[in-house]
Amino acid sequence: MCGISGLIGIGLTEPELLLNGKKMSDALTHRGPDSSGIWCDPNLSLVLAHRRLAILDLSPLGHQPMESASNRFVIVFNGEIYNYKDILDRLKKLGHSFRGHSDTEVLLAAIDEWGLDQTLSECKGMFAFALFDRLNSSLTLVRDRIGEKPLYYGVNNGRLIFGSELKALLAVISGGKPDIDRSALASYLRYGYVSAPYSIYKDIKKLEPGSYLKIDVKAFPFHLDQLQTYQYWNLDSISKSNVNALVVDARTAKTRLDNLLNQIISEQSIADVPLGAFLSGGIDSSVVAGVLQAQSNIAIDTFTIGFHEKAFDEAIHARDVAKHIGSSHHELYINSSDTLNTVPLLAELYDEPFSDASQIPMFLVSKLAKQHVTVCLSGDGGDELFGGYNRYLYTKNAIDRGNAIPGPIKYLLAKGITGISPQSWDHLYNRFNSLSGRKGGANTGMKLHKLAALMQMDNYADAYKYLCSYWQSPAALLTGSVNEPDLMSGFECEGDFLTSAMLWDQKWYLPGDNLVKTDRASMGVSLEMRVPLLDSRLIEFSWEVDNSLKIKDGVSKWILRQVLYDYVPKSLIERPKMGFSVPISHWLRHELKDWAEELLEENFLISQNIFNHKMVAQVFREHKAGSHDHGNKLWTMLMFQAWYKRNI
Repeated sequence: MCGISGLIGIGLTEPELLLNGKKMSDALTHRGPDSSGIWCDPNLSLVLAHRRLAILDLSPLGHQPMESASNRFVIVFNGEIYNYKDILDRLKKLGHSFRGHSDTEVLLAAIDEWGLDQTLSECKGMFAFALFDRLNSSLTLVRDRIGEKPLYYGVNNGRLIFGSELKALLAVISGGKPDIDRSALASYLRYGYVSAPYSIYKDIKKLEPGSYLKIDVKAFPFHLDQLQTYQYWNLDSISKSNVNALVVDARTAKTRLDNLLNQIISEQSIADVPLGAFLSGGIDSSVVAGVLQAQSNIAIDTFTIGFHEKAFDEAIHARDVAKHIGSSHHELYINSSDTLNTVPLLAELYDEPFSDASQIPMFLVSKLAKQHVTVCLSGDGGDELFGGYNRYLYTKNAIDRGNAIPGPIKYLLAKGITGISPQSWDHLYNRFNSLSGRKGGANTGMKLHKLAALMQMDNYADAYKYLCSYWQSPAALLTGSVNEPDLMSGFECEGDFLTSAMLWDQKWYLPGDNLVKTDRASMGVSLEMRVPLLDSRLIEFSWEVDNSLKIKDGVSKWILRQVLYDYVPKSLIERPKMGFSVPISHWLRHELKDWAEELLEENFLISQNIFNHKMVAQVFREHKAGSHDHGNKLWTMLMFQAWYKRNI
């Protein structure tokens, strides 16, 4: 795992190129603390820079930037090619010889032999890289299929700049910080992340997953709107490719899934440094840890985070799973000081606004893991591939049942629900449960208000957008006019809802939220994160499996559970889904209240002239009073404000 960056200018001397390369590289030191390298071509005013976190071939033979044996190509590479040994064997049979045993050297040889397009189809892994071709004076930026590794690019004063994180680009931008992209900001306020191809800044973009951008190095000055990307892997096509030949037999699906998981986890456990796994005790992390431990002759290291608030704590379940599989388990319970110490770091770690509050435990569990290992396997991806999110069933049931109720009755029911405040609903519900001897529920009132809103919708797309949104109307929150990108434009509400929802999550939520969270948190402590469930072979297989095996009799991730039960008993797994959630609403009323009040202070909001400060103040008052739970909505605002204070 590494950090890459570079620049194409005009008329820059070698010392100037090296200085710019060093500035960009230094901004990414956390991604690669083991070594750094810079390569430049003054004749083309091109510089490539690399920071290395050594995982494979720890010798100097793995150093980058790296030139191909033919001297045609120069590369800076971030990531891992998991099947590189298979490719290595094939290339040796074709006459290639190798100095070391790094996957980067194998990648260069494959491109020399087969060209870029065929090489990309052969390589299975997570990566972002820049490839300079001396023969045609081109630079190609490439990103992996699902977006595990980030890559930004932009234009500044006619120069093309790129890097693994915005920090690298900002290190060499001249003429002051770029302007905020208000369209990207509106999308961020709705979903809590900025989706590719946008970034929070104008004139800087993210390369979309499964894409590459080929640039004529001599075509200076560059214009961002003239740079065209090419998609070499397309989720829309993959989701439709097997629609007439889906796997419906449970035994066949289970066998194929188990075999794939074992193959992929075996490949992803190859490293010349210590390796472990995150373990929450849920289905996804348990199946990854279970398979990894079954393949190991020694106890693997597993890591989990716990909360003192019982409603959010899964550590006890992770402990039980670890005991069963026989791993060497490590856990950390988060206290208020952990939270207070981590929050100020977030604007630095996530150098554009990002508001998935589980970024806090993800950073802390990464810190814990880094004390013992250099590589960790994560269970991300199971929900999106195998129908695991509660919102899948919730949306479908709400719309299907709501459409069976006559319109006037639906309206009266919804009005009756919203006529009682969420706080009053919570009081009534908890009172009833205390009298009946049952346990109370969390945020019952807010859930009922959400149900009331869904009851008045008549299509899946609107309902799913509602459930995925923090702020339902970002344009009303922002001053002036704004055009929000419509990420739901391709949502096929007339087709099968589960298929549409999983496809949307794989295209937008996974690369925009989950994978950003894991990459920045782990790289912030120089830990490599690998995600076996998002191997492209497993993604493609998931689209071959009929939805009836993903959600069966109301049980989510049914087929993945069947594989898991061969490694972990059902009794240790079967419980309500919690997810990697945190008590953010409580923190904003207590531990983080002073911090939040400072960032949402009225005069500061007025001076920014970005938000409707009266609307923000009302939402914050309601939350502090306890009449509403606006925790996630406020966290979205606060993460922008913290980012703004640090970067603007």
